[in-house]
Amino acid sequence: MIYSEKVMDHFQNPRNVGTIEDADGVGKVGNPVCGDMMEFYIKVEDNRIRDVKFKTFGCGAAIAVSSMVSEMAVGKTLEEAMAITNDAVAEELGGLPKNKLHCSNLGADALHKAIENYKEKKSYSPLKETDKKKHKEKNCTCPFCDGPVEGFEEVCQTCHLELNRCDSCGCLLGEEEHRCPQCGATKIRV
Repeated sequence: MIYSEKVMDHFQNPRNVGTIEDADGVGKVGNPVCGDMMEFYIKVEDNRIRDVKFKTFGCGAAIAVSSMVSEMAVGKTLEEAMAITNDAVAEELGGLPKNKLHCSNLGADALHKAIENYKEKKSYSPLKETDKKKHKEKNCTCPFCDGPVEGFEEVCQTCHLELNRCDSCGCLLGEEEHRCPQCGATKIRV
């Protein structure tokens, strides 16, 4: 299998490896056939990608693709970054062997998923504190059986499930849930 010099350079000296702890968007993809896994993290400022990091488990081509996609995305608007295609990635790397072209799909897909994740988070507007209080005070229903949850007890009157609340939106959650299905927040008030 012959790789271009650019592929070998990005494989041996990958750029932007790592994670962003407070990422604005995260995208994860994998190919169960070949075992390649890619996770992209982005920071966005004024509709531009200011930082990109990635973690990749896979072959040399997958690592090179991740590195190249990260370089191609930095500084681009979200729309420009969404236009990065697998063909553009392969071309920028000087080509990939036919049996490794799927790696370029993964890289572009992981970036696109991170951007979509950012847009989902941005479109969600958490309730204000006064709205949270009103939500908590009104009679709510259990997210599991639709039974009434009265007052501040936060125990379903029908199935007797103890419930938690999401710190971001006030949504009722089961006690085992660690991520709010409504807004995606991970801070759960017990």
